[in-house]
Amino acid sequence: MPLPEFDFIRPKSVEELTSILAKHGGEAKLMAGGTDLLVLMRDRLVRPKYVVDIKGIEELRGLSWDEGRGLTIGAAVTMNEIIASDVVRERFGALWSAASDLADPTVRSRATLVGNICNASPAADTAPALLVHNAEVEAAGAKGSKKIPIEDFFKGVKRTALGPDEFVKAVHLPNPPDGAKSWYLKWKRTWGEDLALVGVAALVANSKKWIVRVAFSSVAPTPVLVPDVQKAFEGVGTLEEKIEKAATFIPGGICPITDVRCQAEYRTYIASVLVKRVLRKLLGLR
Repeated sequence: MPLPEFDFIRPKSVEELTSILAKHGGEAKLMAGGTDLLVLMRDRLVRPKYVVDIKGIEELRGLSWDEGRGLTIGAAVTMNEIIASDVVRERFGALWSAASDLADPTVRSRATLVGNICNASPAADTAPALLVHNAEVEAAGAKGSKKIPIEDFFKGVKRTALGPDEFVKAVHLPNPPDGAKSWYLKWKRTWGEDLALVGVAALVANSKKWIVRVAFSSVAPTPVLVPDVQKAFEGVGTLEEKIEKAATFIPGGICPITDVRCQAEYRTYIASVLVKRVLRKLLGLR
């Protein structure tokens, strides 16, 4: 089936992009990799009058790390570029493993981190990793730039905090706490490419005190952080006892649905299982 008719625009600068959205924001869709947008257009779920390709904007193609500022990932950076980064693999393991588990190598050569979060699917693989790493989204528009904490970015299924004339320039991840480790696990129906039935990211650090963050995809209308897990590590007990206690906080922090892929009850069960698995991995218990 051919795509609906549209005008294709390829700006060369952030200023040009800002001007285009100020004029056509309500009728335009941005395309970084196009791996989500083109499918939605093919299925007639969206019919933009303008498709604005941002890949040619050099300012949006940067991936950099700084000892003070942390990690910055531009809107046009692909998943394969993230996976190829030694800094991401060594310091931001949850993001590296989430990007590695997204789709397949061909799709990852086009798909972008910013596109993944702007699509705002509850099943977005990279979103839990950004949540546990306290990421910020740098948005821009005709009125200027602003920083949006990642937990405030998702507003519902396929909805974000962006206005019609705004776009994401970059995602910023602060350097994790000393000694922190993080990882992402994904439960799916097949060993191959598939959407997450449940995805979980966790970050653990214990220099002066325990820092434990756990976040999920596919268990709520938006990717969700479950802060109560931290409480499991504040009392006494062995690591195994703390992990078991952490899992008890999960059902109260999520609200999964039943859909064509699985039952809500199964998602709740798997979410608790995955939390224990990812925490054991990070704490060296398996």
